[in-house]
Amino acid sequence: MSRPIVIGVTGGIATGKSSVLAILAEHDVETIDADTVYHQLIAPGGSLVVPIADRFGRDTIAEDGSIDRRALAGIVFADRQALADLDALTHPAVIAAVNERIAHSDAELIAVDAVKLIESGMADDCDSVWLVVCDPAVQKARLMARNGLTAEEAELRLAAQPNETERRARADIVIDNSGDLPSLEQHVVAAMHVVKQLPN
Repeated sequence: MSRPIVIGVTGGIATGKSSVLAILAEHDVETIDADTVYHQLIAPGGSLVVPIADRFGRDTIAEDGSIDRRALAGIVFADRQALADLDALTHPAVIAAVNERIAHSDAELIAVDAVKLIESGMADDCDSVWLVVCDPAVQKARLMARNGLTAEEAELRLAAQPNETERRARADIVIDNSGDLPSLEQHVVAAMHVVKQLPN
Protein backbone atom coordinates (compact mmCIF):
# COMPACT_ATOMS: atom_id res chain seq x y z
CA MET A 1 0.00 0.00 0.00
CA SER A 2 1.33 3.43 -0.92
CA ARG A 3 1.85 6.10 1.71
CA PRO A 4 -0.90 8.75 1.95
CA ILE A 5 -0.22 12.21 0.53
CA VAL A 6 0.26 14.40 3.58
CA ILE A 7 -0.84 18.05 3.62
CA GLY A 8 0.57 20.15 6.43
CA VAL A 9 -1.73 23.03 7.39
CA THR A 10 -0.28 25.83 9.48
CA GLY A 11 -0.80 29.50 10.25
CA GLY A 12 -1.01 31.92 13.12
CA ILE A 13 -3.39 31.46 16.01
CA ALA A 14 -7.04 32.21 15.08
CA THR A 15 -6.38 32.46 11.34
CA GLY A 16 -8.90 29.70 10.67
CA LYS A 17 -6.87 26.52 10.34
CA SER A 18 -9.69 24.50 11.90
CA SER A 19 -12.09 25.83 9.25
CA VAL A 20 -9.70 24.64 6.54
CA LEU A 21 -9.52 21.21 8.21
CA ALA A 22 -13.32 21.03 8.43
CA ILE A 23 -13.64 21.73 4.70
CA LEU A 24 -11.01 19.10 3.89
CA ALA A 25 -12.86 16.58 6.08
CA GLU A 26 -16.06 17.28 4.14
CA HIS A 27 -14.13 16.30 1.00
CA ASP A 28 -13.08 12.92 2.46
CA VAL A 29 -9.62 13.97 3.60
CA GLU A 30 -8.51 12.36 6.87
CA THR A 31 -7.55 15.09 9.32
CA ILE A 32 -5.22 15.14 12.30
CA ASP A 33 -5.20 18.13 14.65
CA ALA A 34 -1.79 18.32 16.32
CA ASP A 35 -3.30 20.49 19.06
CA THR A 36 -5.78 17.71 19.89
CA VAL A 37 -2.90 15.23 19.99
CA TYR A 38 -1.08 17.58 22.36
CA HIS A 39 -4.16 17.85 24.60
CA GLN A 40 -4.28 14.05 24.80
CA LEU A 41 -0.64 14.01 25.91
CA ILE A 42 -1.30 16.55 28.70
CA ALA A 43 -4.53 14.85 29.87
CA PRO A 44 -4.51 12.86 33.13
CA GLY A 45 -1.90 10.11 32.75
CA GLY A 46 -0.54 11.66 29.54
CA SER A 47 3.16 11.29 28.79
CA LEU A 48 3.85 15.04 28.93
CA VAL A 49 2.27 15.82 32.32
CA VAL A 50 5.30 15.00 34.47
CA PRO A 51 7.95 16.57 32.16
CA ILE A 52 5.95 19.82 31.94
CA ALA A 53 5.34 19.95 35.70
CA ASP A 54 9.03 19.25 36.35
CA ARG A 55 10.03 22.23 34.20
CA PHE A 56 7.27 24.74 35.01
CA GLY A 57 6.24 23.79 38.54
CA ARG A 58 3.60 21.65 40.25
CA ASP A 59 1.13 24.54 40.04
CA THR A 60 0.70 23.70 36.36
CA ILE A 61 -1.06 20.44 37.30
CA ALA A 62 -4.84 20.78 37.66
CA GLU A 63 -6.89 18.93 40.28
CA ASP A 64 -7.81 16.19 37.79
CA GLY A 65 -4.14 15.43 37.07
CA SER A 66 -4.01 17.15 33.69
CA ILE A 67 -1.90 20.15 32.81
CA ASP A 68 -3.71 23.42 33.58
CA ARG A 69 -3.42 25.00 30.14
CA ARG A 70 -4.36 28.49 31.31
CA ALA A 71 -1.76 28.46 34.08
CA LEU A 72 0.87 27.17 31.67
CA ALA A 73 -0.09 29.79 29.07
CA GLY A 74 0.36 32.52 31.67
CA ILE A 75 3.97 31.39 32.09
CA VAL A 76 5.08 30.69 28.53
CA PHE A 77 3.40 33.56 26.68
CA ALA A 78 5.15 36.07 28.93
CA ASP A 79 8.61 34.47 28.61
CA ARG A 80 10.14 33.53 25.26
CA GLN A 81 12.66 31.17 26.86
CA ALA A 82 9.89 29.36 28.72
CA LEU A 83 7.98 29.00 25.45
CA ALA A 84 11.09 27.62 23.74
CA ASP A 85 11.52 25.13 26.59
CA LEU A 86 7.88 24.02 26.27
CA ASP A 87 8.31 23.54 22.51
CA ALA A 88 11.44 21.45 23.07
CA LEU A 89 9.48 19.19 25.43
CA THR A 90 6.31 18.87 23.38
CA HIS A 91 7.27 18.87 19.69
CA PRO A 92 9.04 15.48 19.58
CA ALA A 93 6.19 13.77 21.45
CA VAL A 94 3.50 15.29 19.23
CA ILE A 95 5.39 14.54 16.00
CA ALA A 96 5.86 10.90 17.05
CA ALA A 97 2.15 10.52 17.81
CA VAL A 98 1.12 12.14 14.50
CA ASN A 99 3.53 10.02 12.48
CA GLU A 100 2.18 6.87 14.15
CA ARG A 101 -1.34 7.77 13.05
CA ILE A 102 -0.18 8.43 9.47
CA ALA A 103 1.66 5.13 9.37
CA HIS A 104 -1.50 3.22 10.32
CA SER A 105 -3.83 5.07 7.95
CA ASP A 106 -5.17 3.75 4.65
CA ALA A 107 -6.38 7.19 3.50
CA GLU A 108 -5.38 8.69 0.16
CA LEU A 109 -4.98 12.18 1.62
CA ILE A 110 -4.21 13.22 5.19
CA ALA A 111 -4.15 16.80 6.45
CA VAL A 112 -2.22 17.66 9.62
CA ASP A 113 -3.08 20.93 11.35
CA ALA A 114 -0.20 22.28 13.44
CA VAL A 115 0.49 25.84 14.61
CA LYS A 116 4.25 25.21 14.53
CA LEU A 117 4.32 22.76 11.64
CA ILE A 118 7.39 24.40 10.11
CA GLU A 119 9.23 25.40 13.29
CA SER A 120 8.89 21.93 14.86
CA GLY A 121 10.25 20.13 11.79
CA MET A 122 6.92 18.39 11.13
CA ALA A 123 6.71 20.09 7.71
CA ASP A 124 9.67 17.99 6.55
CA ASP A 125 7.36 14.94 6.54
CA CYS A 126 4.63 16.69 4.51
CA ASP A 127 4.17 16.53 0.75
CA SER A 128 2.55 19.99 0.61
CA VAL A 129 2.68 22.80 3.17
CA TRP A 130 -0.30 25.14 3.36
CA LEU A 131 -0.13 28.47 5.19
CA VAL A 132 -3.45 29.97 6.33
CA VAL A 133 -3.33 33.77 6.74
CA CYS A 134 -5.84 36.52 7.45
CA ASP A 135 -6.01 40.25 8.12
CA PRO A 136 -4.32 41.01 11.51
CA ALA A 137 -7.37 42.90 12.83
CA VAL A 138 -9.63 39.97 11.92
CA GLN A 139 -7.20 37.57 13.57
CA LYS A 140 -7.12 39.56 16.83
CA ALA A 141 -10.92 39.84 16.96
CA ARG A 142 -11.33 36.10 16.34
CA LEU A 143 -8.80 35.26 19.06
CA MET A 144 -10.47 37.51 21.64
CA ALA A 145 -13.92 36.09 20.85
CA ARG A 146 -12.81 32.46 20.74
CA ASN A 147 -10.66 32.41 23.88
CA GLY A 148 -12.41 35.08 25.94
CA LEU A 149 -9.25 37.17 26.07
CA THR A 150 -8.72 40.86 26.68
CA ALA A 151 -7.04 42.89 23.93
CA GLU A 152 -3.79 42.85 25.91
CA GLU A 153 -3.88 39.06 26.40
CA ALA A 154 -4.58 38.58 22.69
CA GLU A 155 -1.69 40.84 21.72
CA LEU A 156 0.69 38.85 23.95
CA ARG A 157 -0.29 35.61 22.22
CA LEU A 158 -0.06 37.13 18.76
CA ALA A 159 3.39 38.53 19.57
CA ALA A 160 4.55 35.02 20.48
CA GLN A 161 3.63 33.67 17.04
CA PRO A 162 6.33 32.61 14.57
CA ASN A 163 7.41 35.02 11.81
CA GLU A 164 4.92 34.94 8.92
CA THR A 165 7.46 36.07 6.29
CA GLU A 166 9.62 33.02 6.99
CA ARG A 167 6.54 30.79 6.87
CA ARG A 168 5.49 32.19 3.49
CA ALA A 169 8.92 31.32 2.13
CA ARG A 170 8.46 27.70 3.22
CA ALA A 171 4.80 27.30 2.20
CA ASP A 172 3.77 25.62 -1.05
CA ILE A 173 0.27 27.16 -0.95
CA VAL A 174 -0.97 30.29 0.89
CA ILE A 175 -4.69 30.45 1.71
CA ASP A 176 -6.17 33.83 2.70
CA ASN A 177 -9.01 33.40 5.19
CA SER A 178 -9.94 37.06 5.68
CA GLY A 179 -13.25 36.61 3.86
CA ASP A 180 -16.33 34.42 4.26
CA LEU A 181 -16.66 30.63 4.40
CA PRO A 182 -17.71 30.09 0.74
CA SER A 183 -14.63 32.00 -0.40
CA LEU A 184 -12.43 29.90 1.88
CA GLU A 185 -13.96 26.68 0.54
CA GLN A 186 -13.14 27.72 -3.04
CA HIS A 187 -9.49 28.29 -2.05
CA VAL A 188 -9.26 24.96 -0.21
CA VAL A 189 -10.87 22.86 -2.96
CA ALA A 190 -8.58 24.41 -5.59
CA ALA A 191 -5.51 23.71 -3.44
CA MET A 192 -6.66 20.15 -2.81
CA HIS A 193 -6.90 19.47 -6.55
CA VAL A 194 -3.31 20.71 -6.97
CA VAL A 195 -2.09 18.38 -4.22
CA LYS A 196 -3.88 15.35 -5.72
CA GLN A 197 -1.68 15.73 -8.81
CA LEU A 198 1.50 15.30 -6.78
CA PRO A 199 3.47 12.12 -7.47
CA ASN A 200 3.20 9.63 -4.64
